[in-house]
Amino acid sequence: MTPVVVALCSVSAFLGLPLLAAAMRWSAATRVIYGACVIICLVVLVVALTQLLSAGSTASSLRLPLGLPWIGAHFRIDALAAFFLAVVNLGGASASLFAIGYGKHEKAPGRVLPFYAAFLAGMNLVVLADDAFTFLVSWEFMSLSSWALVMAHHHDPENRHAGYVYIVMASFGTLSLLLAFGLLAGGSGSYSFAEMRSAPTALSGLVLILAILGAGSKAGLVPLHVWLPLAHPAAPSHVSALMSGVMTKVAVYGFIRIVFDLSGVPAWWWSIVIIPLAGITCVLGVLSALMQHDLKRLLAYHTVENIGIIFIGLGLALAFSAHNMRTAAAVAMTAALLHVLNHSIFKSLLFFGSGAVLTATGERDMEKLGGLIHGMPLTAFTFLAGCMAISALPPLNGFVSEWLIFQAILLSPDVPSWGIKLIVPAVGGMLALSAALAAACFVKAFGVSFLGRPRTTVAAGAQEVDRWSLAAMFIFAGLCLLIGIIPGPIIDTLAPVVNTLVAAHMPMQSADPWLSIVPIAESRSSYNGLLVFVFITISTLAAIEVIHRFASRAVRRGPAWDCGFPDPSPATQYTAGGFAQPIRRVFSALFDAREDVVMPAPGDIGAARLTIRLRDLAWEMLYAPVGGAIWFAADHLSHLQFLTIRKYLSLVFALLVILLFFLMLVMLVWS
Repeated sequence: MTPVVVALCSVSAFLGLPLLAAAMRWSAATRVIYGACVIICLVVLVVALTQLLSAGSTASSLRLPLGLPWIGAHFRIDALAAFFLAVVNLGGASASLFAIGYGKHEKAPGRVLPFYAAFLAGMNLVVLADDAFTFLVSWEFMSLSSWALVMAHHHDPENRHAGYVYIVMASFGTLSLLLAFGLLAGGSGSYSFAEMRSAPTALSGLVLILAILGAGSKAGLVPLHVWLPLAHPAAPSHVSALMSGVMTKVAVYGFIRIVFDLSGVPAWWWSIVIIPLAGITCVLGVLSALMQHDLKRLLAYHTVENIGIIFIGLGLALAFSAHNMRTAAAVAMTAALLHVLNHSIFKSLLFFGSGAVLTATGERDMEKLGGLIHGMPLTAFTFLAGCMAISALPPLNGFVSEWLIFQAILLSPDVPSWGIKLIVPAVGGMLALSAALAAACFVKAFGVSFLGRPRTTVAAGAQEVDRWSLAAMFIFAGLCLLIGIIPGPIIDTLAPVVNTLVAAHMPMQSADPWLSIVPIAESRSSYNGLLVFVFITISTLAAIEVIHRFASRAVRRGPAWDCGFPDPSPATQYTAGGFAQPIRRVFSALFDAREDVVMPAPGDIGAARLTIRLRDLAWEMLYAPVGGAIWFAADHLSHLQFLTIRKYLSLVFALLVILLFFLMLVMLVWS
């Protein structure tokens, strides 16, 4: 069987799992369904890697007599699809492995298990689709199944609000993609991707805008991100890992497929639209994350930041491709795709960690945690690895892809367009700022949650989670380190994908005996993650040896330094709000931040309270007015439901007269 046939058979197995779950008790079905999802994802992962490694540029295609009459449903695995299939199913396998243990604590398995398998099937079908109709049906199937998972705990009013916002934004994104594919199809109505490639539209600039709206709304580009910090915390933690680590990458795939594959030769100004938007997304995403006390919402906002990083790489690749700078375009595209993989790994790991904390304590609020490293040392270790990776600290994987994006930024002065020359350095500064703020944010997330003394009794009594969950976390922590110290084979594996998109690829990295990565030439820059890892390891061991050899072995005990506050209460520790206060005050205008001190009543010996109010200006300035206008119109037009038949006929007659007048006006203009 061909790779695409094996992949489709595996996806059809996903669709059969809900029937199997319905035939079993939910308590027994949890392990069976999630275990089956692990196996199916691994099968598709092997198919994708085999296709990518053995025949990267040779596509495997299939047409099924489904969908539109005389057209059918087209499926295809080329190099680009194979890479994203690998990302989807690596994330799916790990989330399912985590869920084997985590799912035992799910309060409503009947509202999660059936849609979980459907969600995995939908994401795979989007990547496999080779025509617009199949793509859009699969995209909508993915959106609806993920919406059902967000609404799994619909008894919570916040979850219902999150589901409402998500489905509205998902519908808007699908409409934008529908219009984009309509423009690509043109007057011939050719829905297959092969026909769209052979006859690119003259309205490719409009297609770009629609692709940004459609794919960007699903990925989380600012200001299309408003659903993301609501929906990700509402979903179960393994679903949050899939939505943040995998589904947003399917949206990136949709953007790449439309803009780099179907829209023809890029125009020079396309990157001027994308790069500043990506830079703003980076900074606002990480700043919003710093303001959060909810651990899962903090991680959700960091997805916004990392999507911005990916789109900086894609924007640079467009800029270089438009000016025929193929080598630079290959560096930028490789960096973007590598960050797609890296973010999928470390963000899933962090959501697994937050799910483990939620299982052990029942809390997501960092102000109610603290001291978890004592009761959950293994979770703390893996969560710390994820924090270091997302903060782009060497020698972990997040550093490699962000370093490559900076290398692409350093090549921008060679671009002849002055607009790009001026924009890219500014966005480079924004990327550097977001990297620094990300490190500060995860010092806060790990320090407040895992270090210090427990702030509540549930934090004090936290115990380590099950082995299945720990196995998923340790596998991804290991991948963060492995890709960070030996990124060359991954970059070489991406070569056929990059070559398909920008007609060039980076130099083959596996030829270097020292395992360095060289973006263009060794005389310009290079990086060796293995040497960094060896240096850090040797330095640490040497420091430990020096301390043990020369330090005194006598044990001396004394009171801990209390900074002038001898009270041992956890209330004297840094809080999440206190940690973020200096940054919040510097950037207060971006959030319309307000701090109010609530004093106790006269005679009351209670403590004063500091209240903080933050507003999402994108929501307040863009979505709230539109929503208000819609509700206003709905309220004032509702009386149309109660007209008499005579009034309805009069209204229809008036509309026909207006339509005829408009048609006559159009005919006069054309004549």
